[in-house]
This record gives sequence, structure tokens and C-alpha cells, in this order.
Amino acid sequence: MSNSRFENLIIGVLALQGAFHEHAVALEKCGATARKVRRRRDLAGLDALIIPGGESTTIGKLMVSYHLLEEIKGLGAEGLPMLGTCAGLVMLAREVVDGDQPLLGLMDIKVRRNAFGRQVRSFESALEIPALAVPEETVAGPFPGIFIRAPWIESAGLGVDILAEYDGHAVAARQDSMLVTAFHPELTEDLRLHLLFLGMIKVRS
Repeated sequence: MSNSRFENLIIGVLALQGAFHEHAVALEKCGATARKVRRRRDLAGLDALIIPGGESTTIGKLMVSYHLLEEIKGLGAEGLPMLGTCAGLVMLAREVVDGDQPLLGLMDIKVRRNAFGRQVRSFESALEIPALAVPEETVAGPFPGIFIRAPWIESAGLGVDILAEYDGHAVAARQDSMLVTAFHPELTEDLRLHLLFLGMIKVRS
């Protein structure tokens, strides 16, 4: 499902902890170039940034240690498109209701970490995401949502578009050039979420 429309895009994937390799593989399958981000210099010239799933507290502390938190926050404020999955959703939120940790605070959402339970309660569910129904896609139907110690969005501001829900809780959302999911699209063979994100970048540029 590689798409030549995205071949000139360079997408950073924060590679401090978590499922960054899987995101990089998905991006390459979509036709974009993935760059692993570990230092501030890795942020130069990016068209977008992905913050992957993992342990949000650990990712936040490492971002502070590597002097990335304020740099990324500044880029987000300037409009750099960002995709946050699971822990990445938490990092992009303005508030976490169940703890204290470094946050980017770029998206007007309040989140609850590990909302669906511990890792032993991880699960997969078919999700209806109408925003994925774009004309150029050949894959149709529900999206395979893989939830691993997943958060949910407790509340969202007026500028946030909720894209998917599970059991009455928001699990995917979009605000301006930011896209977040409580599940792990990078752990599936379904590229529609990554393609949606890349499409958002093209619209911006």
C-alpha cells in the first residue's frame, strides 16, 4: 500500500522507549522516510513527528533528560504535525487525571492512564473510524484496535474531533495537525491510520 505521494516526507519517530521500530516500518510501507529521534539535532527538517506507545512516565522523563520536551513542545506550537499512540496520546495531553509526569500539553484533552486495566487485560477490538474512509484506500471495514495498558480520553475541548470510541470512551481524536489513538496501529498490518496522518501532513504543506 506504499504511496508515492508521501515519498518526499521525512517523519520523525521518537526513539527513546517503546514501539518506535514498528512505527518506522509502517511509515516506510506507506512510502515515507522514517527518522529515529533521540537528540535535538534529529528534529531538524522533519515534516512530522510520531510519539509511540510505551511507558508514558519513562518517555516523559527521558524527554526531559535529553532536552527534547521543550524543543518538541515548541515545534508543536508552531504547527508541526504529530501522531501520538497510547503513551504518545498521554504525552500530547494537557492534563492527566491520575498522576504527575512531564507532558507536552499540546492537545486540549484530559486523559486517564491505564484506563482499561493492567497489561494482562490487554485486548483487541474492531473499531469503527469513519475518518479512515478516504477515497484512495482499498481496505474497508473496522480498524483492528490493539489496546495494551491503554489510556482513554476523559474529556476534550471544543476544538477536538473525536474519531473513535470503545465502550463509551473516546480512544482516537484529532485537533488541528495532531492525531492521537489509545491503541497501537503500528502493531497491525493495517496502514490506514498512518496514511490518514500522512494525508494530514500533505494538507498542511
